[in-house]
Amino acid sequence: MSDTKTKESLALLLRALKLPAFALYHEEIAQKAEREGWTFGQYVHHLATIEVEERRQRRIERNLKQSDLPLEKTLATLDRARVPAKVQKQLPTLCEGAFVERGDNVLIFGLPGRGKSHLASAIGHELLRRGRRVLFTATFALVQRLLAAKRDLKLERELLALDGYDAVILDDLGYVQQSRDEMEVLFTFLAERYERRSVIITSNLVFSQWDRIFKDPMTTAAAIDRLVHHAVIVEMTGDSVRAEEAKKRGATTTTTTSA
Repeated sequence: MSDTKTKESLALLLRALKLPAFALYHEEIAQKAEREGWTFGQYVHHLATIEVEERRQRRIERNLKQSDLPLEKTLATLDRARVPAKVQKQLPTLCEGAFVERGDNVLIFGLPGRGKSHLASAIGHELLRRGRRVLFTATFALVQRLLAAKRDLKLERELLALDGYDAVILDDLGYVQQSRDEMEVLFTFLAERYERRSVIITSNLVFSQWDRIFKDPMTTAAAIDRLVHHAVIVEMTGDSVRAEEAKKRGATTTTTTSA
């Protein structure tokens, strides 16, 4: 077989084996290996390293598309000066994601505008970078998704699909005022993930106010018990980010008008 046909055949074989990086780089790396006097083992190892890294990047990109994470709310865009000192100490450990391996939860509390959603999203992005699957959703949207599945007799299938995520971020739990049906599907979701899969919850309501969400005192206590059993509590204090930004915009507008 001629060199040309051998190369064409090799490219086809590598694609059939689903080794796109091998197919793309094997000639270029072969030339480098020849120039630098690599052994055959070093050549194959280098190609394998590229293949693994590119697969990792493709997996991260795929998981990011499926996550619904706000693209602009990352660790890089988080205003660290506004993050309480205690939370800043917690953040590196949370971003490493060991809590996900244990099936622990992260509960982020604070008044509106304190940056809870941004913090939760930033942690989610860091988990994705480390190969985790994450879903970011408004709590009311998840509840409606579960209600629709229950109506169609597909709740078990929907819970199984959600179980594929290492961490589900439930944003704005405190804004949800559930009916009994809504409360039941939310409680079922939390109970299914208990001690197996992590949830990250943001809420402007402290635990003593969660009876507004779950209505029934027994269900409220049971939900809190499951969430807190293995959990990291994060408290976002300080002034409202949105209020300060609004003041700045107002000051800028006034200055511009005066000018």
